[in-house]
Amino acid sequence: MTASGRDAVKVDRDDLGVVTISINRPDRMNALDHSTVCALTELITEHGSDPGTRVIVLAGEGGAFTTGADLQSIKESDGDAPSPDVTMDNAAALARAVLTAPIPVIAAVNGPAAGVGVSLALASDLMLMADDAYLLFAFTNIGLMPDGGASVLLPAAVGRSVASRMLLRGDAVSAAEALDVGLALEVLPSAELRAAAAKLARRLARGSRRALELTKRAVTGATLAELDAALAREHEGQCELLVSDDFAEGVSSILEKRRPKFA
Repeated sequence: MTASGRDAVKVDRDDLGVVTISINRPDRMNALDHSTVCALTELITEHGSDPGTRVIVLAGEGGAFTTGADLQSIKESDGDAPSPDVTMDNAAALARAVLTAPIPVIAAVNGPAAGVGVSLALASDLMLMADDAYLLFAFTNIGLMPDGGASVLLPAAVGRSVASRMLLRGDAVSAAEALDVGLALEVLPSAELRAAAAKLARRLARGSRRALELTKRAVTGATLAELDAALAREHEGQCELLVSDDFAEGVSSILEKRRPKFA
């Protein structure tokens, strides 16, 4: 069976207090079910509040960072999947855990990052990408809207015009473009990504933890003042869309590998 919850997350700590939290569901392209989203949120919160932790690195095992919600598990749940309210609360909590962690969070994007996975990468303070990785803003492609804070995180990073283009069209943004528009700090060969993330993390870990915390808080406060309102809009809109015929068609189209036919 595919691992879930804390069994689906690897945690490693080095001698400087750099904690690497890796999603480990490679057989599902690191897609996230309910239990694994909750485990990620808990682990980021726990390690972020530990005075011995200086930096968190988020990563994915295998060929993906994370492809977002585990649509296969939703299909297999036979009606027992979490409600839209719970799903949206979980996505918001994950984004908040990253944004409010009192230490820098680095995303090492080694492959596709989609859905709530792209929101997780955007919430991170710094993003490194493998040269064959990409950010997939596929929400509208399956009858949904951005969630996990993406509706405010992306415009805050690249501006309204570029964000509208990426989100409305459901773009796949290459690592090269992500670097060009300022989403990625650096693009590296896939084999060098983890080492580069560790090097950056260790550089930050040698700095003043309190100075980094206050700097992160100031930057987040200045650029994401609308976070609460954005999460509320996402919650309301996505709860409507998650029970719509369009989303049901979007899920079917993904599982059947075809283009969706929306009403």
